Amino acid sequence: MRLTPELIVRAYAGGVFPMAETAEATDIHWFEPRQRGVMPLDGFHASRSLIRTRKRGGFTFSCDRDFDGVVTACADRDVTWINDEIFTVFNALHELGLAHSIEVWSPDGRFAGGVYGLALGGAFFAESMVSRVTGGSKMALAELVTRLRLGGFQLMDTQYLTDHLASLGGIEIPRARYRKALAEALEAPARPEIAFAPVNPARADGAFWS
Repeated sequence: MRLTPELIVRAYAGGVFPMAETAEATDIHWFEPRQRGVMPLDGFHASRSLIRTRKRGGFTFSCDRDFDGVVTACADRDVTWINDEIFTVFNALHELGLAHSIEVWSPDGRFAGGVYGLALGGAFFAESMVSRVTGGSKMALAELVTRLRLGGFQLMDTQYLTDHLASLGGIEIPRARYRKALAEALEAPARPEIAFAPVNPARADGAFWS
């Protein structure tokens, strides 16, 4: 079954998401975990060391400045589930205004980290994140959480819970609870034009936790 933007939207709205086994794999597998990883939007935790990195690093933030570059960086690993078909369909979703990226930039303009995902209603499905400097992906996630809160989003799906996400406040919830939360979030009156503005409207430098 070939991935299309329409198929992705239907699948995610139903709680299912695709992954490939490797970057070179041509088969797509669909998943709906019994325990779903989510990031409570009022429960994000930034450590003191991350806050220090943010304050001292001179980092800046943007949204959708380099979606292709963020996805490419996320896939640039020894082990990845992002194959060419997933890469292509998410770029198509970005062109449709449904997929978005957050970028973190070092003072010299170099890419420091990022995260990308899909927005449907008041739900955001975070697909993958990447660091090029220490704390880069965590800063990107903090920026994303800020924007989702500002835009009235209700749910941030992380698919699975990793130690990395748990350290930031991520939790697991049972499938039935997730489905209920998803159904409610899809009907929420979110404002993506605020959440995904080029510059965070809360602060010019973009970080609520600094």
